[in-house]
Amino acid sequence: DLPYLSPIENNQEKNPRCDLNIKNNNSSHHTDLNGEERLIVRRGEPFNIILHLKPGTRICFLNVVLHLLFPASSGPLPRKESDTQVSFNLCNSTVDTEWSASAINNPSENTLCVYINSSPNSPIGVYSLSLDQEGQKTHLGQFTLLFNAWCPRDAVYMHNERKRKEYVLSQHGQIYKGTYKRIKGTPWNFGQFESGILDICLKILDENPKFVSDADKDCSARRNPIYVTRVLSAMINSNDDRGVLVGEWYDFSGGVHPGAWIGSGDILHKWAESGPVRYGQCWVFAALACTVSRALGIPCRVVTNFRSAHDTDANLVIENLYNDNAEKISSDSIWNFHVWVDSWMTRPDLGPEYDGWQTSDPTPQEPSDGVFCCGPASLRAIKEGELTKKYDTPFIFAEVNADVVDMLHLSNGEVIRFSGSTKSVGCFISTKAVGSDERHDITHQYKYPEGSKEERQVYEKAQHHNKLQQRGEEPGLHLKIKLADNMILGSDFEVYTVLTNNHMEVRTCNFLFFANAVSYSGKRGESCGFASDKVELKYDSYGSVITSDRLIQLSAFAFDKQTIDYSKTEKTIVLDEPDIDIKLMGDATVNQPVTANLTLLNPLPEQLQDCSFTIEGVGLTDGKPITVKTGAVGPKEEAKASVEFSPSSSGSTVLLVNFDSNKLSNIKSFVNVVVKEGETN
Repeated sequence: DLPYLSPIENNQEKNPRCDLNIKNNNSSHHTDLNGEERLIVRRGEPFNIILHLKPGTRICFLNVVLHLLFPASSGPLPRKESDTQVSFNLCNSTVDTEWSASAINNPSENTLCVYINSSPNSPIGVYSLSLDQEGQKTHLGQFTLLFNAWCPRDAVYMHNERKRKEYVLSQHGQIYKGTYKRIKGTPWNFGQFESGILDICLKILDENPKFVSDADKDCSARRNPIYVTRVLSAMINSNDDRGVLVGEWYDFSGGVHPGAWIGSGDILHKWAESGPVRYGQCWVFAALACTVSRALGIPCRVVTNFRSAHDTDANLVIENLYNDNAEKISSDSIWNFHVWVDSWMTRPDLGPEYDGWQTSDPTPQEPSDGVFCCGPASLRAIKEGELTKKYDTPFIFAEVNADVVDMLHLSNGEVIRFSGSTKSVGCFISTKAVGSDERHDITHQYKYPEGSKEERQVYEKAQHHNKLQQRGEEPGLHLKIKLADNMILGSDFEVYTVLTNNHMEVRTCNFLFFANAVSYSGKRGESCGFASDKVELKYDSYGSVITSDRLIQLSAFAFDKQTIDYSKTEKTIVLDEPDIDIKLMGDATVNQPVTANLTLLNPLPEQLQDCSFTIEGVGLTDGKPITVKTGAVGPKEEAKASVEFSPSSSGSTVLLVNFDSNKLSNIKSFVNVVVKEGETN
């Protein structure tokens, strides 16, 4: 009769004689925000379990050590060769480079405290832990193993504690949108520790086609954050698989407008329940990738690149080809902004100089190895132009550093280059600052300063050209668009263009100046106005054609057909949107209802229908958005709502608010909330 644990059925989830010490272990492994329902630990760091011995057992600890074996396994087909099945003996001390165990005997309580250390190179996932007592196996329980940014031997190790808190533990952040001249932060709830999210993130890995085709190989590869990040880049979009999100840029019927989402949790839960969710665009794809990465333990940040190039033919040049009517007839484009993620890890496949931030892009743009995914690509490789370094470095390099060439396709078939730029792509690359809601410019991490010796220099000719350079102008015809001071959604305003002849001789030019609605991806919509000197933008003209991005693109063309001299300039207007006033009526206290009063002034000269406010916050709304409908609101009148919620946990958090209606939608704001502990009797 063995003196240790009584054997139980292997299908029993918990052994009453084994205490997994969940609360203490989760706290020391920085997973306590996941709750206390199950054991969640990070690889490469020890955790402890307590074994309750049979009553009356009196054993010599040194003799026990040799007789206890701990098997642990993960995945549907665990194998020793794949490192998804391991066994380790009880030893005098643990080893921090491999699976190992040590113990302390407590005769007074008849218990054995076992310290288990996992390998810092183990595959992540759900593990089953057992005890083998000389061939007699007892199931002890399950634990989930994650990447570990606190462990120096882990590939995702970050030495800075403030950055670990930001890039692994922070559940809310800012995503930057707009144009490089009008950058605006949009709040987002990542919610990686919300109930059920970790299980959904693991389910995403199990749904990926590589797991379906070879589960053993896929589970084994989950030791590598490079592999996991590339899988997530493919699985966040649904183009090639049952991924999370369906991308859509034009027709949003049958789904949710991408601008309406304010957090990742709702999307992930919907996917887990019924498959791909409709719809998303780049910032939503990136936010989901950030949530899943952080949930699995990979440090991750959301990054916005303003003036982001989409190089469709992989020649590192954005070729804008126009016909005689100034219509663009080429497929290359420059997005006002594009959003992706950076993940922190080592790159043993490239060399230590390429360790650190790695860019991946889950938005489906171009296939990579036959699948719509992108990255991870080392930031150092991108900055240095090391285009042979995997994965997808050329595409990302072009997004931040492509040249731009403007060409005219004449009716006789001749193609003429009339302008270009080496400085107009990739600017104000932005992410949320560590420990604050401020914007942090990281352009220098992606590229060298414009105009430095690494950039090509334009040589000027003649004294006249030198004078033009001193005035900040280029030789030839020069166009400049001037904007009104206040361009508020719902108002009328005028914009002007100025044409300067920087030649020494008189030129007779044709001139076109027009305005179009445009999406953030650069897709032109319907016309808002056309003129030969100025464009008057009236709400009656633009109100019905602009998208929820509230962008208008102004384009001016001047050309002298006799000398084949052409000039073009564009400018994108971001219409100012109304603010949401948020007032909390009293202090926020755990498990006590509190009311948020919400107010928004309708700036439009027409009535808004189907108005509603939606709130959401980590620890505030039980992981689900709360929507209150307010009906119709007249022109220049206020939409008002009072929303009640009960916080579930104390501490600092953020309440996000979204306003929606038939004519004015995706208006967002937020307020910082400090939740107090409830009174105890």
